[in-house]
Amino acid sequence: MQSSLATALIKIYKIPVLRVFSSLYVSFIRGTPLLVQLYLVFYGIPKVIYFLQSEYGWLINLDVNIIAPEVYALLAFSINLGAYLSETIRSAIESVDRGQFEAAKAIGMSPTQMMLKIIFPQALTVAIPNLGNMFITTIKDTSLVFIIGVIDIMGQAKILGSRGLAFFEVYIAVSIVYWIVCIIVERLLVKIEKRARRYERGIAS
Repeated sequence: MQSSLATALIKIYKIPVLRVFSSLYVSFIRGTPLLVQLYLVFYGIPKVIYFLQSEYGWLINLDVNIIAPEVYALLAFSINLGAYLSETIRSAIESVDRGQFEAAKAIGMSPTQMMLKIIFPQALTVAIPNLGNMFITTIKDTSLVFIIGVIDIMGQAKILGSRGLAFFEVYIAVSIVYWIVCIIVERLLVKIEKRARRYERGIAS
């Protein structure tokens, strides 16, 4: 979350050099499928580690063969979600009325105080629906991790389906599980959004 916020602020304040890197990062992640990103992380990280070990003697005690595939999956999802989060946060901050910025400066607030007490609470209310959609999408995207050896729900479904040749029944059950999980998350997000709106009204008053 912190890296996504930093990426968003870099683009908002147009910080030289860093803005270029953040824009390339977001553009690459948004322009490539998550499946490709999973493969790049799964096959690319070991190559980078081997290169650092052979050329510079870094990470010499790290054996890439003992790194669990779950670690690669978590890293790939973090990189992917970070890019989308940064754009959601950026658009939410930029949606706040510019008069709020001017008013905060007029009463002598520092940039940090302005962000924490005025801008972020209002931006959060705007961002929550999109954040919720991204979280639900990520839950569904976890069905891809079995391709790199992670035995998740889809991996178990494939194993069970191959045993009894009942793929249709198994995948119906899997779809219901995902659906129930997403319904629970949706309910939680509605409650969070309501609380955020009450908090925003409390600040405004």
